[in-house]
Amino acid sequence: MSTVGTTMTTTPAGRLKALTRAEFTLLGRSKGVLFTAVFVPLVLPFSVSRSVDESDLLDAGLNLGVVLISSTIAFSLLFAVYSSLVSVYAARREELVLKRLRTGELRDAEILAGAAVPSVVIGLAQCGAAAVVCATALDAGAPEAPQLVLLGLVLGIPLCVALAAYTTVFSRSVESAQVAAMPMLIVSMFASGAVVPLEVLPDKLASVCEVLPLTSALTLVRGGWGGTLSGGEAVRAAAVAVAWIAVAVFAVRKRFRWEPRR
Repeated sequence: MSTVGTTMTTTPAGRLKALTRAEFTLLGRSKGVLFTAVFVPLVLPFSVSRSVDESDLLDAGLNLGVVLISSTIAFSLLFAVYSSLVSVYAARREELVLKRLRTGELRDAEILAGAAVPSVVIGLAQCGAAAVVCATALDAGAPEAPQLVLLGLVLGIPLCVALAAYTTVFSRSVESAQVAAMPMLIVSMFASGAVVPLEVLPDKLASVCEVLPLTSALTLVRGGWGGTLSGGEAVRAAAVAVAWIAVAVFAVRKRFRWEPRR
């Protein structure tokens, strides 16, 4: 990783490409992070089918295939992107990689983006595979509003990247970084619609869960696939997601640590 600074080209695209290539190499050597990113999101959705009543889904205008698609996408965002990046950012910080990269031509945003590319690629691949499998094997069909599904991913990925960077603020090591990530994982899994869709929750509880960070992205994915989201609801969900992204990016710019705490 220390050779990245000497091989960088002067263009932003070249710098990002070189950093991304190095991060892919390092990710392949980190078996624990790779396992979390690749296998965990593919296994967890099987538990979702046992946690919801299909009759409740039908009453809410959903079917099991649509729910499993949104759940798999949620787990991909949470584990392949968010959780793995918390470890990546913390590891690069503790190894002084981030500090060394900042002394070269790379800008701060390029450093964080380059580290995030491998996790984002894995997450997108999982989302695509889940969509194909659930659409064919579980009779979910094609999305009714694919633009909303795409919008949910476009908003969910940068949000998870920014939240991962900010989460490392509360850790002193790679090990403690995963502990710091647990609140976001638990809250998002059980209150943002990853396990139980908000449509089957009591109205008062659902209204609280709607303002959580990842809820809006999942609402767009699930509503876009099943065609259950009105125009006004889609705009509101997108606005909430954009607001969270803005808050997360602001927090990262103000508090992200580029060096270890001694």
